[in-house]
Amino acid sequence: HLSGRVELDPPMGKHTTLRVGGPAAILVSPDTIAELRMVIETVTDYDLPMLLLGRGSNLLVGDSGFPGVVLRLGEEFKRVVIGEERVSAGAAVSLPSLVQTTTRHGLGGLDFAVGIPGTVGAAIAVNAGAHGSDMGKVTRVVTLYTTGLEMRTIDASQLEFEYRRCELPPDSIIIEAQFGLYSADKEALKLHMETNWRRRRRKQPQGLPNAGSMFKNPPGDHAGRLIEAAGLKGRTIGGAQVSEQHANFFVNTGGARAIDFSRLIEVVSDTVRYQFGVVLELEIKIVGNRDSEQS
Repeated sequence: HLSGRVELDPPMGKHTTLRVGGPAAILVSPDTIAELRMVIETVTDYDLPMLLLGRGSNLLVGDSGFPGVVLRLGEEFKRVVIGEERVSAGAAVSLPSLVQTTTRHGLGGLDFAVGIPGTVGAAIAVNAGAHGSDMGKVTRVVTLYTTGLEMRTIDASQLEFEYRRCELPPDSIIIEAQFGLYSADKEALKLHMETNWRRRRRKQPQGLPNAGSMFKNPPGDHAGRLIEAAGLKGRTIGGAQVSEQHANFFVNTGGARAIDFSRLIEVVSDTVRYQFGVVLELEIKIVGNRDSEQS
């Protein structure tokens, strides 16, 4: 039924921004709610593990891969509807693309997200943020599809947004969101957006695969500062390296494996805990057996 949109044994290194990870069993891209229902019914009937994939940032997949169905929302979930200070966007919409669209329409509020490389759904799920703002501040309504095959529309306040997290109802998939924005001068918005973009490019590594921030900032401090103070900037294991530009970014210098990143995460976590007594919490999601020795 989904011919052409089902891929068997896809190497997850091609679908993640870190460019590492073994094969998944199946990658499927439903384009409609009816197709999404079909996929979820199949996953449920056969009791298969399922991973929801956006643009593959903020994700480390183990070298042995993922033994289940990777679900990537397709065309119907990429629609954007512009209203008067309200914008609806499907969960599969690229967040940087949405920022560009709202800016062209003179709507402000999302310009903080110009450099965040994920999708709308993923960004809401982790309450992505930058430059003093985050998704929780602009999200008003979220539409969910549950593994019980029900569609629910909830007020964003029910998600209880906090720093880099929100309380999604169990077994729910974000399929659409509505944002509350404000009217502003287009040129001023464009200037602010470009300022944020330049600041992000200046501070964060460019040109090497990475997953974004590796660790959440501990209260009252910054993970990057602690990692740098521990003398770990530039630390390398295999093809994985603590960025010499920003210590909270780990980059793939070429040929890295998931196990390289796993070991580097462990070294950095242990060193920071030993030197400063601070336990760093991962911001990325780890899927599969990250300690596999397989290439």
